[in-house]
Amino acid sequence: MSTRNDTREPVHAGYLYVHFKRETENGEQIYFALSDGDDPLHFEDLNDGRPVLYSTRGERGVRDPHIVRSPKGDRFYLVATDLRVYSSDDWERLQRHGSRSIMIWESQDLVDWGEGRLVEVAPPEAGNTWAPESIWDPEQQAYLVHWSSTLYDNPEHEGQSYNRIMYATTRDFRSFSEPRVWIDRGWQTIDATVTEHDGLYYRFAKDERPRGEGAPHGKSVFSETSTSLAAHGWTPLAEGIGLGAISQGEGPLVYKSNSEQKWFLWIDEFTPERRYVAFETTDLASGEWTPSRDVRLPRDPCHGVVLPVTADEYHRLSSAWTDAPRR
Repeated sequence: MSTRNDTREPVHAGYLYVHFKRETENGEQIYFALSDGDDPLHFEDLNDGRPVLYSTRGERGVRDPHIVRSPKGDRFYLVATDLRVYSSDDWERLQRHGSRSIMIWESQDLVDWGEGRLVEVAPPEAGNTWAPESIWDPEQQAYLVHWSSTLYDNPEHEGQSYNRIMYATTRDFRSFSEPRVWIDRGWQTIDATVTEHDGLYYRFAKDERPRGEGAPHGKSVFSETSTSLAAHGWTPLAEGIGLGAISQGEGPLVYKSNSEQKWFLWIDEFTPERRYVAFETTDLASGEWTPSRDVRLPRDPCHGVVLPVTADEYHRLSSAWTDAPRR
């Protein structure tokens, strides 16, 4: 199984970290950081730590950005949560009557992204649309776009409910299929991300329940596997990933080393003192992760994605913002 139509995989020579920052005046916009050469754990913000993209639509703030490379490698799609907590941190309202849309940008070179557009993807019964991500699904010959939504059974969105992971498919990031539930554990689940290796998909998400006797791994990340993206019968792999090294976790992102058989998993501890903490493994199927050493991340590194880039892409990003690290 391959996530690309073209069997000629690009040769990667560095990493782009796309993220937002904390809830400040300009923190909930799109920031880029570039790796120090091909070092997978040393990053510096581009553009002197200022946003590279601003949302002027919807809530006028964006969080949880994610980038997918097209199967042919000639285009990139960036999706993000339409949300600005700096203007209002009323989480009750944001989950009941928040945006049902996501912000979308697209680019051919990772530098020029255009205006961006706001596209409604969640159904009317959804109270929110959080942490969208996308992955190419060769079985459906379409991108599978997923996000978290709290679903209600009445137009006023009253009563108790919980976040489920939803998904829809698209080929152009303009028209989307009818949304469906992808993960429903019967309790709050958010922040899903997926990677593929040797014909198996590895899905990570957050158990959002308060930790206690009935939820010993609440407020932490779990993982599961499947041979098919659209399948509902995923096999559990690990619970409470990272606990001990961190007190809690959300916003997982995962990527493979460009130079060795190693994967990195960043988990956001979301405390005033610390955000992303990096873990690594040489055996993705084991479900076991150990804390990484010698990590240098940008200031306030919040929920985002690390995208392996080619040497040409690396130099193009570096040239676009003069304070970028040089190879």
